Amino acid sequence: MTNLNPHPAFTLKSKHHIEALDITVLLCEHTATGATHYHLACDNDENALMIGFATQPMTSRGEAHILEHVVLCGSQKYPVRDPFFSMIKRSLQTFMNAMTASDWTVYPFASQNKNDYFNLLSVYLDAVFFPNIHELDFAQEGIRLELDKQGRPEYHGIVFNEMKGAMSGEIDQLYYALAPHLYPTTTYHYNSGGDPKEIVKLTHADLVNFHKTHYHPSNAIIMSFGDIDVADIQARLHDDALVRFDDAEKPSRGKQFVSMTETRLNEPVQVYDTYTADVSGEKMTHNVLAWLLPSITDPKQRLALRLMEGVLIEHAGSPLRAYLDSSPLGTSASPLLGLDDSHYEMAFYAGVRGSERELADDVENGILELLRSVAENPIDNETIQTILHQIELDQRHIGGDSMPYGLTLMLEGFGTALHGGNPVDMWEIDEHLSWLSEQVKEPNWVQNLIKTHLIDNPHRVRLTLSPDKDKAQRLIDDEKASLDKLNTTLSDEDKALIRQKSAELATRQAMIDDVDILPKVGLDDIPKAIKFAHANKQPITIGQDERTLYEYHAGTNGLYYYQVVLDLNDNLGILNNPLLPLYLELLSELGTDRYDARTFQAVQASVSSGVTARISQRTDRHDKEAMTSYLVVATRALARKPEAVELVSDVLNNTIFTETDRMSELLQQKQASWQSRLSASGHSYAIQTASRSMSKLSSLEYRYSGLPALSALKSFLKQSETDQAVWQTLSVRLAQIHEQVQNLPKDVILVCESDKADELKAVIKDVLNTPHKPVKSSVVVHDTLLAFDELSNSDDNKDIAWLIATNVYHNATAYPATTSGHEDTPALTVLAPFLRNGYLHSAIREKGGAYGGGASFDANSASFRFYSYRDPHCVATFLHFEKSIDWLLDNDHDADKLEEAILGIIGGMDKPASPAGEAVKACFSELHGRTKEMQEAIRAKLLAVTIDDLKRVAHTYLKDKPHVKASLAPLEKESQMAELGFDCHKIG
Repeated sequence: MTNLNPHPAFTLKSKHHIEALDITVLLCEHTATGATHYHLACDNDENALMIGFATQPMTSRGEAHILEHVVLCGSQKYPVRDPFFSMIKRSLQTFMNAMTASDWTVYPFASQNKNDYFNLLSVYLDAVFFPNIHELDFAQEGIRLELDKQGRPEYHGIVFNEMKGAMSGEIDQLYYALAPHLYPTTTYHYNSGGDPKEIVKLTHADLVNFHKTHYHPSNAIIMSFGDIDVADIQARLHDDALVRFDDAEKPSRGKQFVSMTETRLNEPVQVYDTYTADVSGEKMTHNVLAWLLPSITDPKQRLALRLMEGVLIEHAGSPLRAYLDSSPLGTSASPLLGLDDSHYEMAFYAGVRGSERELADDVENGILELLRSVAENPIDNETIQTILHQIELDQRHIGGDSMPYGLTLMLEGFGTALHGGNPVDMWEIDEHLSWLSEQVKEPNWVQNLIKTHLIDNPHRVRLTLSPDKDKAQRLIDDEKASLDKLNTTLSDEDKALIRQKSAELATRQAMIDDVDILPKVGLDDIPKAIKFAHANKQPITIGQDERTLYEYHAGTNGLYYYQVVLDLNDNLGILNNPLLPLYLELLSELGTDRYDARTFQAVQASVSSGVTARISQRTDRHDKEAMTSYLVVATRALARKPEAVELVSDVLNNTIFTETDRMSELLQQKQASWQSRLSASGHSYAIQTASRSMSKLSSLEYRYSGLPALSALKSFLKQSETDQAVWQTLSVRLAQIHEQVQNLPKDVILVCESDKADELKAVIKDVLNTPHKPVKSSVVVHDTLLAFDELSNSDDNKDIAWLIATNVYHNATAYPATTSGHEDTPALTVLAPFLRNGYLHSAIREKGGAYGGGASFDANSASFRFYSYRDPHCVATFLHFEKSIDWLLDNDHDADKLEEAILGIIGGMDKPASPAGEAVKACFSELHGRTKEMQEAIRAKLLAVTIDDLKRVAHTYLKDKPHVKASLAPLEKESQMAELGFDCHKIG
């Protein structure tokens, strides 16, 4: 363990060791300024730090969000235009970001290199406490006026365009239609990210003032995690920032914002609103109830409400979830469902999507009646114990596969700390869990929670949100009318000033910064070897087959991770089946020969995290028309519950596909959820569309898991409303896939702590060799499911535009390239960040106003792709993709820029996962033929790439070479996209 003595400038307020996590939490206060510092000391070399502030905007002009962008555009010590993006290129960071929530803003980073960690800390400290907040950076990142070729004003700005994209998402519109009524007087009433209609009212002076009042050390909470001594971290905090708060301009003490308590409603309210949609069709309305609950600062009450939530909606068999999923008043439960503890005062949501406006009363009455029924009847102890089990399972699971583990912990505790609670209560809940276990023994204790916080709680809002196919165009027209009105008030002098500011911004964007004033690491700091978890491979007999058990020992905090891996490699009958993705979606959600679907979900929840099914695929290293494929059925469980192993076998051996009502519910949910995420993931779908024909795997993924599959699912569900026979056909065809899957060869992955391995292996061997009667389909059908079977028709290489309800573009261009084993792959891999860093970021984001843009090489699709995200432009962006190639070929380039590109690639490769995640990642790398030695050889080749290599592969694969374009574009732009040569498609 590291030295736990704080720096002299800090006062130690408390120290607490969390046994289960082996972390010691220090709470310190900077004596002079009152800045709060939580340090989570542990033996983890992925050190992380987060600087956070209470930010409480009382408008929807986006000041907190835009400030988050602008403070990272240069500071007193580092006066370069974009130190944040520059440090991404000059660092081995495993995470760098900035995030704005409703009532806080945080600046997190992580690195495994200690020099790099302190470099990042220096840049972040100067950025948040001493930013330049230049007026032109506000214009670039936030909002500005420019004049078009005819001299008419237009709005531009990165956050402005980002929020246009965000607010075209169905779920965002649902939440922000509800929040102002649930929180009528506090900061949560407003959109902290910014409403585009309101962002245009924000001024530079507003931003400067918001920083002055909110970004003071007295209002800061700093959290750190890892094996660096706390005193070393605090020395940097003090010397680089906090000690400088000592005069009239920067006083040692500033305002500390306190949590806002909402004025409570005396009676429920009803609200009607609309959202942008492709069509104003039937069964597209959301009817949702929301209740305001107590604050998050009481850990016992928070845990009690988590239990209440679990009793109602933990799994498909829970009463409220079952009611909402199966209700004829909607197609599925609302995406706003359950306990929301992200604000000072929590909320609970329940409702349906796919409903009708005139059914609002029925939905409300049905939910309240269901709640009364639960509250008036006994709740069996098994249900309570299942929820307590799930809470413990969540607590013990060590994350870190998508975000560094330390940052995950810090974000879990930050809200509690912000609002005056003790974040240790979020990291160590054993004592509170014991209290909860005693409380539930009291008669009607859980029922009384439901009565108090839901049934008898008058602070309830009912929102009816209906589709409006004309709303997107109306928003465009409203913005145009606003600009037309503004145009009538602009004098020649006003327009001259706008042109002058535009010219100044263009000059600033074209400046070559002296980035050498920023700290950096170099190629010498890159470890030559990679970390790679090695399995203890053991033979295991499964039936008549001799297969392999891959055993990994890791610090899993009392959990084990169990996966059955089925080899699909030679079974094209399964891989080419357009219903395979639906099969995977439904596999663990349906019933078995012993349990119906809802009961089986309860059984899964009682002993595990649930069972999941997925497919793992990689393109062959040398042949783009070949691939390795594995079907994976997995679970996670407490080591004291080995019966979870049997669940996986139940799913594989005993699933039945006859519960068509449940299948309908699940597919309705999938379609609605999929469609609502299009705007948020638009660039991914554009990339997938553009590269769809460049490898066997990319073709399969596009047709069966891309937008054609969504369109087919939507068509199938529409057809099923009038032709119930299609469910019988689907049922039998899924059962036929299942019969094929049962006969696939199986291997096993087990990740656990070493002292649990032998017991678990004995259970695994016993379960896998227990005879079972294969579930066979008694019916053979040859009927087609036209919507899905037509997916097998191959697409040509047309440029495609998918038209969706959005007001920004997501663009992509793909060029055929190489597989992972080709000699040009390392150069193509480095070329992508080189083009992004040197040209695309500036052209598409800074100057073009898109939220993001770049390039990537993907060996699975054997393609090199350009993309943009939440982009106000279409034609100009596609031109920039091509211009970036000319920029590379027509200019000389510094070796430093090449080094930056390589650093970024290696940093991404070296990002650690959780202990279990590292083991599973290593196992699948080997299964797909990517050994440790092979990966280290690729690493060496990446480090050897030259500028000449980049130019050579650009000539070979990109310059004047065939390519495919794709765009997710606004519905209203169909004629324009067609004129540009795109084949226009709509969903369903």
